[in-house]
Amino acid sequence: MENRLKEMRAERGWSQSDLAEKLDVSRQTVNSLERGKYDPSLPLAFKIAALFERPIEQIFTPDKGDAA
Repeated sequence: MENRLKEMRAERGWSQSDLAEKLDVSRQTVNSLERGKYDPSLPLAFKIAALFERPIEQIFTPDKGDAA
C-alpha cells in the first residue's frame, strides 16, 4: 500500500516521534508505515485520517500491482 504519510507529516512540521505520540504508536511504526513496510490496521488508518482531517483514500492507496 502506498501512502502520503511522510509528506503530510512534513507539511505540519511534525517529526516521526511527534506523529507517533499523537497516534499512540512507536516511532518505528510510523517509520515502517512511511516506508511502506507495514500496512496500518483499519482502526489505525481511521485514526490517521481523523488526525489529518482527510478521507482514508487521500492518504492510502493500493500499490499499482494490487487488485482493487
